[in-house]
Amino acid sequence: MKITIRHAEMDRNEDGDYIGKVQFEVEHHKEPYEIVFFKQAGKDWGYSLHFLNQSGPEEEIDALDRYLEEEDDAYEQLLSAVERLIPS
Repeated sequence: MKITIRHAEMDRNEDGDYIGKVQFEVEHHKEPYEIVFFKQAGKDWGYSLHFLNQSGPEEEIDALDRYLEEEDDAYEQLLSAVERLIPS
């Protein structure tokens, strides 16, 4: 799957936890997506995947979710888009 990142942002909540959002498109998918990464102090990143604007075909988002679970490079591409926004 070819992933094209449209926008990325990183915030920190009042507890000091990071929350990153990446808006992106997948070639041949009808709707764009947003993945929300969250990290609590000392823990690994978790994520939530959803359609960006309106719902699209369920089979497309399911296929994308499986792809991100299986393909480390694709997952890292999205995660690195927000990790580089964390202040040093």
